[in-house]
Amino acid sequence: MILAGIPAYNEEKTIARVILLTQKEADMVVVCDDGSQDMTADIAEKLGAVVIKHDKNLGYGAAIRSIFQKGRELNADLVLTIDSDGQHSPEEIPRLLKPIQDGEADIVIGSRFLSKSDDGIPAYRRFGIKIITKMSNGSIKGKISDGQSGFRAYNRYAIQNLRLLENGMGASAEILMKASEQGFRIVEVPIGVKYEGVETSTHNPFTHALSVIATILKLIVEERPLFYLGIPGSVLFFAGAGLGIIFYYNYVTPPGHFLPGILFSSIALTLVGSLTLFAAVTLYAILRLTQKIQSNLKENS
Repeated sequence: MILAGIPAYNEEKTIARVILLTQKEADMVVVCDDGSQDMTADIAEKLGAVVIKHDKNLGYGAAIRSIFQKGRELNADLVLTIDSDGQHSPEEIPRLLKPIQDGEADIVIGSRFLSKSDDGIPAYRRFGIKIITKMSNGSIKGKISDGQSGFRAYNRYAIQNLRLLENGMGASAEILMKASEQGFRIVEVPIGVKYEGVETSTHNPFTHALSVIATILKLIVEERPLFYLGIPGSVLFFAGAGLGIIFYYNYVTPPGHFLPGILFSSIALTLVGSLTLFAAVTLYAILRLTQKIQSNLKENS
């Protein structure tokens, strides 16, 4: 079974067309209405889509998580996601599914930058996507061209094993990083995109970008806490200790200079370094415990 998931928030103007065209390419269309205040859910229900309703707006990641959960419940063979604003063409769904159906991929991303039609992407959006994609590429195996595309397809194995935590727009990056960590095969295919006359986001582009970047940085730190937190923490701690030694010798050596700036800097650096080291060790212990639990679950399954 092919399940098409559409995350939606206040998309009553475009949701009908997206559903009707998507129904031609999928066995089931699931709309996750993420706390919309308009007629999005009503329109989806009348058109025969399965509607998952969030009582309040939880975020894009929460909507994707609900769609994945529905895919697991129904044991879907393929789950695809497509934006509800009309920027993607449902007619391209067969192209998106083909690498999975041919056994060449676990996850397929519809890339806006592998097609000649990418000229229509606004400059500010193109710049933001490129920056975020470069950051994502730094922590995944292989390189992708469009890390923020919402037009994606997943096979059953990927859906059953991807467990998402992010509620916001950073979920797109979280999926790629966790998929790479678990060894999933990720393939891109070229897609067209329409921006003219389309309200492509309910979020401010700047806050959207900051949210995604924050998620990427958090995931990177969580993946290697001893490196990304432990080393800076050690540097800060020893810098504080060095300043403490300098203060001590200046204070005890006649005529005994009291250097408040060095003293307070020493205390601050030592304290921050200690807290950072503690966070690194704690996160590392949690990571190892989580890995051990996951390994035991796989052995027992």
